[in-house]
Amino acid sequence: MLRIDEVPNSDGFPDRCDVAVIGGGIIGVSTAYELARRGISVALLEKGIIGAEQSGRNWGWVRQQNRDLYELPLAMQSLKRWAELSDELGEEIGFRKSGILYGSEQPADVAQWETWLGKARALGFDSQLLSARELAARVPNGRAKWAGGVWSYSDGRAEPSKAAPAIARGAQRLGARVHQICAVRGLDISAGRVSGVWTERGLIAADSVVLAGGAWSALFCRHHGIDLPAVNVIGTALRTAEAPAVIDGCFSGPNFAMRRRLDGGYTIAVPGYGRMEIAPQNLRHAVKFRKMFRSKLSKKLKFRVAQRFFGGPEGSATWRHDDITPFEEMRVFNPSPDAEWPTRAIDHVAAVFPDLSGLRVAHAWAGAIDTTPDLVPVMSRVDSMPGLVIASGFSGHGFGLGPGAGMLVSRIVTDDVSGIDLNPFRLTRFSDGTRLASPELM
Repeated sequence: MLRIDEVPNSDGFPDRCDVAVIGGGIIGVSTAYELARRGISVALLEKGIIGAEQSGRNWGWVRQQNRDLYELPLAMQSLKRWAELSDELGEEIGFRKSGILYGSEQPADVAQWETWLGKARALGFDSQLLSARELAARVPNGRAKWAGGVWSYSDGRAEPSKAAPAIARGAQRLGARVHQICAVRGLDISAGRVSGVWTERGLIAADSVVLAGGAWSALFCRHHGIDLPAVNVIGTALRTAEAPAVIDGCFSGPNFAMRRRLDGGYTIAVPGYGRMEIAPQNLRHAVKFRKMFRSKLSKKLKFRVAQRFFGGPEGSATWRHDDITPFEEMRVFNPSPDAEWPTRAIDHVAAVFPDLSGLRVAHAWAGAIDTTPDLVPVMSRVDSMPGLVIASGFSGHGFGLGPGAGMLVSRIVTDDVSGIDLNPFRLTRFSDGTRLASPELM
């Protein structure tokens, strides 16, 4: 298991609150924190441990560069929030505005970055397109036949093992109630709207409920007859032992991505590669994902039949509120890493940075990335279930977007969204005939 900073459970157990937040990942804790800042009573409910799933398993990048253009304004707001949180919380979350650098040996990549940057500037974001010579000057220890790169000086990094727990503790200090090892079994419905949540410890009455369950959100939705098209992509990453400092922040190079860690090592992965485990939920949504399966992204995915075909986050959605649920049967989803990727990642890094030859893998792990057909998250009220707000499907972008998403979701809950375009994030885009964009940026 990964090492995640601890969060104490709150004393007692509430019988009601204004808002119940399901899920203690970066989206859930950020939403709870923002609501508590506004004096709204919050119960944050986590079936396992705060930050123990993908929010503690991601790369730790806090980026604006190469975001879907729908996400870019949110990413810009989120980066601002990351910097503010470092001061507000009074805790180390590992946030450093150290920049993010991309480099490629492929002219087509550079052309794509240039096109994206032209559109991003219209939204108020700026970064620097680099020639091969300029890129080489930024990575003087690098050995590659560079075509060019892009440098986002305002981007940053943070420590996944620290961030979500620190934000949860901050929410507690503002009055939020945090309860771990407390699965939500289902929604309580009265007079056609959400009136609370049924947990393994009993009923909590609530005026609104936010579902921020990550890999488990689609299963929870299906239990209530709500169609949230999302599949889980299993991605593998690793951390190294302490190693020479060839970069200070984050770098994406030929077939690898790396982040300098506070402990002097690196978090490294092979971008875009992963696996999908075939199970009922994935089969059910296969038609909606046909564009992804036909895109270049599908070439980076491998498929296998899930070991627990009817269990886990893709399993059966049939249970009663007095039953043991899949959320209790698997407190923390801890998928096995793909054995070949750590070796490949280390080899790719060493090919560019000879100073890192002989890197030692301290730990390799995998996480489940809740992924939508267009790789854009859902942050939306549910028309068929008044009182429910979904904040899920962040498609591997949730960590960096988390604080900004928490602000936005808190405003959706309180009907304070004037001037914010929620259209790209609405749930109904998957069912109202909207032509979805082909997924490009994973």
